Amino acid sequence: MPIKDPVLAYAKGVVAGLIVAGPHVRNSCRRHLDDLKTGKARGLRWDLAASLRSINFFPDVLRLNGGQFEGIPFVLHPSQAFIVGSLFGWKRADGYRRFRRAYIEIAKGAGKSPLLAGIGLYCMLADGEQRAEVYAAGSKKDQAMVLFRDAVAMVDQSPALAERILKSGGNPVWNLSDLASNSFFRPIANDDSQSGPRPSAALCDEIHEHKDSNIIEMLERGFKFRRQPMLIMATNSGSDRNTVCWQEHQHGVRVAAGTRAPDDEFTYVGEVIDDDAFSYICALDADEDPLEDPTCWVKANPLMGVTVKEDYLAGVVRQAKAIPGKLNGILRLHFCQWTDAEEAWMSRPTLEKALAEFVPEVEHAGTECFLGVDLSGSKDLTALAYMVETGTKAVQRTKEDGTIETVTLPTFDAWVEAWTPLNTLAARSLADQAPYDEWVRQGFLFAEPGNNIRMDFVAARIATACSEYMVSLLAYDRYSYRKLEDELDDQGVTVRQIEHPQGGRRRAKPTQDEIDEAKLIGEDPPEGLWMPGSVTILETLFLEERIRIRTNPVVISAIMSAAIEKDPFENKWFSKRKAVNRIDPLVALAMAAGAAHRRKNSAGRSSYEGRGLLII
Repeated sequence: MPIKDPVLAYAKGVVAGLIVAGPHVRNSCRRHLDDLKTGKARGLRWDLAASLRSINFFPDVLRLNGGQFEGIPFVLHPSQAFIVGSLFGWKRADGYRRFRRAYIEIAKGAGKSPLLAGIGLYCMLADGEQRAEVYAAGSKKDQAMVLFRDAVAMVDQSPALAERILKSGGNPVWNLSDLASNSFFRPIANDDSQSGPRPSAALCDEIHEHKDSNIIEMLERGFKFRRQPMLIMATNSGSDRNTVCWQEHQHGVRVAAGTRAPDDEFTYVGEVIDDDAFSYICALDADEDPLEDPTCWVKANPLMGVTVKEDYLAGVVRQAKAIPGKLNGILRLHFCQWTDAEEAWMSRPTLEKALAEFVPEVEHAGTECFLGVDLSGSKDLTALAYMVETGTKAVQRTKEDGTIETVTLPTFDAWVEAWTPLNTLAARSLADQAPYDEWVRQGFLFAEPGNNIRMDFVAARIATACSEYMVSLLAYDRYSYRKLEDELDDQGVTVRQIEHPQGGRRRAKPTQDEIDEAKLIGEDPPEGLWMPGSVTILETLFLEERIRIRTNPVVISAIMSAAIEKDPFENKWFSKRKAVNRIDPLVALAMAAGAAHRRKNSAGRSSYEGRGLLII
């Protein structure tokens, strides 16, 4: 009777649809089956005995800890057996392990840390490596200790391991040693002063929390001293696409699919991308919504029913529906969906309804226009946003007493111009991980000579806007604005301006000139603008589908990267600190929306109707 191969059984079950799995796991399984057929020509061979030895080590030697799992043998789930068996079963022609790098992305609660801890103990004790150095790595020591504590607990639970392995330190234990092979297993982090490690195995947990790749690069530099070193990275999905985690995710997706084209990441092609890399990336299919379809949950949670219960996931789904601020975190942690921000401000479907192609110079020449300007420092983009009223729309709103009323409200078109310094374009593209150079070539972003965007240039653009449109109000932030104001004066630009702070602070009281002007035109003195109010205004325009945004990838990136901050009173503003990418175009857009709202009276009629633009 042939020996059962758990790795082969899992791969066949997934490919045949008998085991429900997401697109990238399906691709990894197809890759395994293809390699069994074609790998020999590339010097690869499948060592079933080595695969079974690593899989059996877990229930034979290791014991789990915590709650209902305390003290029971660590029997690998079929998905875990596929991972472990693949890592140790594939060999090169020289007999050493094939895989040097592994990337595992899976939902919260799927046992990543215990799995990596068990692999670490196997690499220290049973990998045939003399003076093995196994590291539980983290960006910080506390992070590294989470994984390492699981390994220590496994040693404590197993009499055989407790007798063989020497623990160093008190509380906490910081080193496990196997004196028989002069090997050790210990945590390591960026903030350690240790230099020159020679890892036989490096285990990095929660890569999405790593701010840089320093710890990974340090460990991989030591691989040159080993015959078959292995780096294993495990993580939940993330929200920051400027991180090492996103880079490893993208590479892992393409390794599994066998394609270099990101557009084909869900389609298995079978091209050999990296024979040294293994990936197991949980994800939902493109058209699946975990908030509405429980049948897809298992694709992100292969251990559903074992470590994560279905009723628990149902509970987090209810939270996501009831509390919008929790939605992105739940999608990332429980359903393996990369989000555009930790707490997204705008959903992509909502944005896509607002995107449109139009030519402002043709459609809106000479019409009333509101501007918002966000001036840049040395790193940000400079952005000038335009907003014009285009008509009205009947909208249903819920009143305080719960009844529904229909109101007629204005609609708007908006577009944004953005600039970046030409001299630093390449460096900024690399630092921000954004295709600024491509956007410049396509005409969506403007690059001006120099290391900074000059104020006289911005003033000239505002002067041009005033000549093309009837600019009623320019909203600005106090930062660097005094220099721009001087340039506007030098160029003879006379347009009404209003301060618009970007954070959660209110604008200063109206000036005496503003009070006098308000009396002259029969209005109340201006209350000023502040970002919480403008964010709400812009949100409402999107949600009520009363705004068209001129399609521009710079603006789309800003909107989908935006995160918000709140105060105890639920006032919210855009956070440049939390944003994934540069959000300056969005900030300028919100300021323009605030300016447009400021100049509308309660009837929705422009204060300038019937008398033209007031020059001050």
